[in-house]
Amino acid sequence: MDWIVAPDAAEWQLADTLPSALGAMGTAGFTDRIGLPECSSAAVLLVDGLGWRLLREHAADAPTLSELDTARPGTAGFPTTTATSIASLGTGCCSGEHGVVGYSFAEPGGALLRPLSWTRRDGSGQDTSMLAAWPPETVQPNRTVPQRAVAAGVDTRLVVPAEFEGTGLTRAALRGGDVRGVHALGDLASQLLAAMAEPAPVLCYGYHGQLDMLGHVHGPGSPPWRMQLRQVDRLVESVAERLPAGSQLLVVADHGMVPSDPGRAPDVDTDEELARGVRLVGGEVRVRHVYTEPGATPDVLDTWREKLGSDAVVVTAEEAVEAGWFGAVISEGVRARIGDVIALARHNGVIRSSAEPNAAALLGQHGSLTADEQYVPLLLARG
Repeated sequence: MDWIVAPDAAEWQLADTLPSALGAMGTAGFTDRIGLPECSSAAVLLVDGLGWRLLREHAADAPTLSELDTARPGTAGFPTTTATSIASLGTGCCSGEHGVVGYSFAEPGGALLRPLSWTRRDGSGQDTSMLAAWPPETVQPNRTVPQRAVAAGVDTRLVVPAEFEGTGLTRAALRGGDVRGVHALGDLASQLLAAMAEPAPVLCYGYHGQLDMLGHVHGPGSPPWRMQLRQVDRLVESVAERLPAGSQLLVVADHGMVPSDPGRAPDVDTDEELARGVRLVGGEVRVRHVYTEPGATPDVLDTWREKLGSDAVVVTAEEAVEAGWFGAVISEGVRARIGDVIALARHNGVIRSSAEPNAAALLGQHGSLTADEQYVPLLLARG
């Protein structure tokens, strides 16, 4: 398994970003684990899907981003998926501790929670809100970095799409910050700069998601993806050249992305052998949480290994935990959310589920532990 990039395979992790920015600001109770320059205020912009390797491969389309690259890639964590990564960034800890262990994972009622929408899907394909039945503050009870920053006297803002305010994932991962809802690149840039112009200390988190969306639909590196990368480059240039003295901008990502080959994917729902002994399949097409019937884990493990062959690595939950994929700490109750068997796709493969026809057909995917998915950039601009 020499192709697997473990979460601790780099000098810093995505979870270190906000605590390190606060540490660089001299905020009591926070340590700069990345080694950032001292500053009075900091803005952290997360560009969804901007993997470090993708940026390097398309440097000509992103001259500003490339100039700001510190050449110090970090790791996103596991799985390399948005919900998990946002929770890691917002809490300052890994998935085993914060408990958002994937794109979808088992909830106490026996179905799958999808934390991006905070819904569960029943056998008929209907989605039901879980905000009341399994509140975000219960799923992820740790104090968030924004909560801790506010308690330390830092003006803490979340510059995110307006529709994110009050969502389950925002409540789980980023509660405590002052949401400034935005609608496009213009007000995203404007709100980041407005935050940096306020009296210090200010911590501002911003999010841009369209690069990831176009990577899924058209494939990473496709002409639409590259045009969007150019727009992101101009966004960062517009902010970086207007930063007030003493402030700094950090640009990071939640994961990278690989082009996928949906045509050669096995289907875990229609393949009788893969479905035998399985009660629930979560995760996403590049990494699957497989929840087994009582006593069926050894047989499921053997069958999945045989059927998926060299296209995937299939391990038990215990092996994944022992390898540190979910971090050094597994919080109480989190183990039940992790599949009894975990399957990681290699190369450009996916593991389909007929219950998710649209997801399996996308041309760009992430979630596994390849270098393309795991390494994220650290881009730095100073005022």
